[in-house]
Amino acid sequence: MEIRDKELHRIATTCIIYNDEGKYLVTKRSQHKKVHPGKWTVPGGGLSTNDYIDTPQTHGNAGWYGVVEKALRREVQEEVSVEIGKVNYLLDLTFLHPDGIPVLVLSYYAPYISGEVKLDEDAVEYKWASLEEAKELDLISGIYKELEMVDMLLKV
Repeated sequence: MEIRDKELHRIATTCIIYNDEGKYLVTKRSQHKKVHPGKWTVPGGGLSTNDYIDTPQTHGNAGWYGVVEKALRREVQEEVSVEIGKVNYLLDLTFLHPDGIPVLVLSYYAPYISGEVKLDEDAVEYKWASLEEAKELDLISGIYKELEMVDMLLKV
C-alpha cells in the first residue's frame, strides 16, 4: 500500500469509560461502518479542525491548547450521550485505514459521571461489561488488552 504524504495522519481518540461497579461502557458498531463493522469497541472518533478553528486561540496567536480532550469529550457526547470525569492518557497506536490513510489513535480512560446512554447511528447496541463479560464479546483487536490495562491501573 502506498502512502502519499508520510507526515499526514488522521487523528482519532478513544475513551474507556468505567463506572463505580467496575464495568466498562462498550458499543457494537453498525454494519455500515467501513472499519470493523459489527465489532464491539469503546466510544471515540476523529479529531476535526471544527474542534478548534472557530474558537479563540489559547496560545496567543500560535494555536490552541486542549483540543484532543475537547474532541474526545465531543465524541463521547455524540456517540453515547454521557458525561465523563477526568480524562487520563492510556496509550497510542497507529494503523492504516482501508483507504491507505495512516491513523494515529490516542486512547484514554475516564470515569462515568452522569447521563443515560443514548447511541448515535454508528452503534447498534451497548452494554456495561465487566472484564470477564467483555472477554466474551467480539471486540476490535486490542480493545480487550486496553480494558485489562485500565482495570490494572484502577486497582493500584
